[in-house]
Amino acid sequence: AVLDRAQAMGFDGVVTGHYAQTRDTVDGRLLYRAVDPGKDQSYVLAVLNRTQIQGAYFPLGNTTKDNVRVEAKAHGLSVALKPDSHDICFVPSGDNAGWLRERLGSEIGPIVDENGNKLGEHKGAYTYTIGQRKGLGLTVPAKGGEPRYVLKIEPVTNTVVVGNRDALAIDEIYGATPIWCGPTPEATETQPNRGFVQVRAHGTPHACSYFRRLDAGIENLVAVVDEPIYGLAPGQAMVIYDGDRVVGSATITGTK
Repeated sequence: AVLDRAQAMGFDGVVTGHYAQTRDTVDGRLLYRAVDPGKDQSYVLAVLNRTQIQGAYFPLGNTTKDNVRVEAKAHGLSVALKPDSHDICFVPSGDNAGWLRERLGSEIGPIVDENGNKLGEHKGAYTYTIGQRKGLGLTVPAKGGEPRYVLKIEPVTNTVVVGNRDALAIDEIYGATPIWCGPTPEATETQPNRGFVQVRAHGTPHACSYFRRLDAGIENLVAVVDEPIYGLAPGQAMVIYDGDRVVGSATITGTK
C-alpha cells in the first residue's frame, strides 16, 4: 500500500531496510534473496506484485548485518550495537499467548485425539500452533509414551486435536489467488516447473514441483514436495523460489 501511494504521488519508489535484492532483467525488475541468509526477508516481501517491485529499493540486500553495524558505528549512530529483536513488534514482552488472552479471553475448551476422545482442556485454542509438542496440557498419557502434537485447531468448536507426528506429514500444498513477483509461470499440472517452496520466514526451502490450477474459476498455486513437510497450517504463506529468485507467493488454503 505504501508503494502504491508513493508511485501515485510521483515518487520513483520506496527505499526500505529490508534484507532482499532486486535485479533488472529482460523481464523487468525481479526480487531475489539477500546476500546474508540469516537476515534474508524475501519471504515476507513475496506479497509484492511486479508493479510494486519496480518501485522497491533494498540497499541492504547486498551486504551483511555485521557490515551494516560497522558502517553505523563509523557514522556515530547509537543503534549500531542494538541487539537484534526476535519478538513481534507490538508484543515487546514476548508473551504472545498473554497478549491474545487480554483481548480474546480464556474460553476453556477440549483437547481431543483424532477419534474425539478427550485428553485434556485448554484455555484458548488460539494459543496453540499446528505441530506444537510442548505445553499441551494433556491429562491422559499416550499408550506407549509416544509424544503427541497439535494436528488441528477448530475455532468454531474451540477444540484442539492432537495425535502422532506422522499425521502432520504434508506432501501437497495449495494456495489461492497467488501473487507473482515476476513473469507468471506457464507451469501446469501435466507440465510442472521445478523449484523450492518455503513456508516459514526463515525456514528450509523444500525442493518441489509446482504449477497453476484453476478450481471453480479461481487460480491456485500447488506445490508437491519431494520430501514431506511437517506441521503446516492454513493461513501460512507459501513462497516459491527459482534458485534465489522469488517466483511468487500464496496464502495456504489447504494441504494433503
